[in-house]
Amino acid sequence: MSDVALPSYSIFSRAQKLVVLLLASFAATFSPLSSFIFFPAIDDLSQSLHVSVGRVNLTVTSYMIVAGLAPAILGDLADNIGRRLIYLFMMSVYCVANISLALQSNWTAIFLLRMVQSVGSAATIAIGYGVVSDISPPSERGSFVSGLVLGPNIATAIGPILGGALTSYLGWPWIFWFLSILSGACLFLIALLLPETARPIVGNGSGKATGLRRTIVSYIRDSTRSPSRNLTDEASSEPAMLADGHVKGSLRLPNPLKSLKLLWVKDTALITLIFGFFYMNLCALQASTSTLFIAVYGISGIKLGLVYLPSGIGSCIGAYCAGTLIDYDYRVTARKNNVEVNLRVGDDLVNFPIEKARFRSIWQVISAGTISLVGYGWSMQFQVNMAVPLILHFIIGLSTAVTFNMCGTLLVDLHPKSPSTAQAANSIVRAFLAGAGTALVQLLIDSIGIGWTFTVFGALGMGCLGFAWLEWSCGKGWRDEVSGRGVER
Repeated sequence: MSDVALPSYSIFSRAQKLVVLLLASFAATFSPLSSFIFFPAIDDLSQSLHVSVGRVNLTVTSYMIVAGLAPAILGDLADNIGRRLIYLFMMSVYCVANISLALQSNWTAIFLLRMVQSVGSAATIAIGYGVVSDISPPSERGSFVSGLVLGPNIATAIGPILGGALTSYLGWPWIFWFLSILSGACLFLIALLLPETARPIVGNGSGKATGLRRTIVSYIRDSTRSPSRNLTDEASSEPAMLADGHVKGSLRLPNPLKSLKLLWVKDTALITLIFGFFYMNLCALQASTSTLFIAVYGISGIKLGLVYLPSGIGSCIGAYCAGTLIDYDYRVTARKNNVEVNLRVGDDLVNFPIEKARFRSIWQVISAGTISLVGYGWSMQFQVNMAVPLILHFIIGLSTAVTFNMCGTLLVDLHPKSPSTAQAANSIVRAFLAGAGTALVQLLIDSIGIGWTFTVFGALGMGCLGFAWLEWSCGKGWRDEVSGRGVER
């Protein structure tokens, strides 16, 4: 069958894809923003609530634990009933949770409400990856993933600055008032503009959405049409056809164990471990930054928020450049394997060494990030000029963002039928490792010193080179084994 006879991978126009990507990126911003805007307020919150810094850090840990569990349910549900309904639910919960947090003055209430807040924000990145899989063919997926994670990376850059400024000038409750206002705006825009993209629901976008799956704009547009045209549209409301030609299935209950089962698949496990260890290192770094810079350099207030800026800028640059690098590596690998890239229909990845394409440049990135992390620890230990740890923060942020993009893109490639569920599995590993990292980092610093603490974290990061090599060399064979058993991912 010629390419002309095959349907387009997605019927959404370039402008529509841009709107969808911007809204998905906006929603995904709240997952890291909820943590990074909170870090500069840890000391102030400790004094305000009359509890130790360690107890305040437990609210970070509680947030991350739920961040690992919630996507297992919401990710699978989004793959089943669609992205839009889950976005509306999450943003509503998140907005209400932030209003409640802003009104609290009790540690236990804040501890519990941070869990509710996490329910509303934790799965936004996982579902965003699902949206990327819905609208972008493999050859362009790297750039789309970079667009998706640009919002979260901007959040890591400006979150601490906003947190420091709001805490210094208005008080820590205004962190949550700000988040409630911002999430309310996001909820409104999603209700107004975000179409349903899930391929089991609308196929390549040609299937008809109904009820809450339709945007407010679409209802307004239809109200201006003639009644005869609306009847014609209703009459053509057929079940969406999937890429393989089958009609979408019926509604089923979400299965949180589906994400856990994916962690037993070799390639998925390795990718999530790489992502998880790098996220753990980043969270351990950021959670300890304010305390360390206060102790070592005596800075506070808005200046403390600015300390997080180099890492955030590095993350933004890394996220932006990673898309170009990932797509370039894909084209190079395609040429080596005599594969013609098809932007309209999308490429068949069954016999394509996608693992080698996505991890072609990961070796240098992992090495740069982990060496910089170790160097950061010892620069703080010996109290060198502040410029040194800040430059290392930049390199760590840049390399971490690129690593995230490479791993996230490959995970979507390997799970085309359940991308949000796969990212939920990633969230489970990432959240629990990050929770462990933030809980242990201060204990390690107190017991073995700053230098050795980040040497330990750096060694764990360097171990990811071994995981990447296994996936690069054996991933195609493992993928063939799964396919040979008739398992669809």
